[in-house]
Amino acid sequence: MEPEPSGPPSPAVRAQLLATEHWSLLASRSTAQGEVLTRITIHLTLVSAGLVTLGLLGQAMPSEGGFPVAEVGVLAFLVVVGLMTQIRVGSVADQDMQYVVAMNRLRAAYVDLDPGVERYFLAASHDDEAGMRRTYSFILVEGASHVFGSSFMLVFTVNGLLLGLLGASVVSAAGGTVLLATVVGVVLGLAFVAGSLIWGIRHYDRTWRTYRPIRPHSPSDAGASGSAPGNDAG
Repeated sequence: MEPEPSGPPSPAVRAQLLATEHWSLLASRSTAQGEVLTRITIHLTLVSAGLVTLGLLGQAMPSEGGFPVAEVGVLAFLVVVGLMTQIRVGSVADQDMQYVVAMNRLRAAYVDLDPGVERYFLAASHDDEAGMRRTYSFILVEGASHVFGSSFMLVFTVNGLLLGLLGASVVSAAGGTVLLATVVGVVLGLAFVAGSLIWGIRHYDRTWRTYRPIRPHSPSDAGASGSAPGNDAG
């Protein structure tokens, strides 16, 4: 006798499956954030150690001798490590945004199981850009300060300074004047910071142009999505 086909899983089973996936996303997000914070710490430690080393070498070696070569070598190493760190920080930032959107989608599934629970969620239950923004900041609306104070901004600002120092050192080692070295260093540093910022903005826009949410805000919710918390009704 063939067993009868089972029906759809009960709400309790569905809630358990969703909760399991939710905890998996939280663990992955925590692991990624811990790893990238360690990478940033290593990068800043190397920068500090490298600059201190250059200071000691500058006192011990004549400027006409091997110091310019050592200076360029140390700064080039720090720039390479900084670029690797910046790439990883950007990758983890992308992953973190994806984890937030994925958890928003699971929260939407909780709402499908029990519509009355949505009013108790401060984080969003919509998996679109507005929902992502709300989950990142569901009480205070953050603007440019969120970007300016981010880890990504810190890393590529430090990298811009290192690249500027490297450019100035190369000009100086090649016999250029102090003024020329200063101009080259400032231009390189500012260009790198501006380029990194523009790239980040374009990458963010391109991501959201290609993504298709399954529970976006309705047009009537668009104006209210950033208002009082707890009113994320769809």
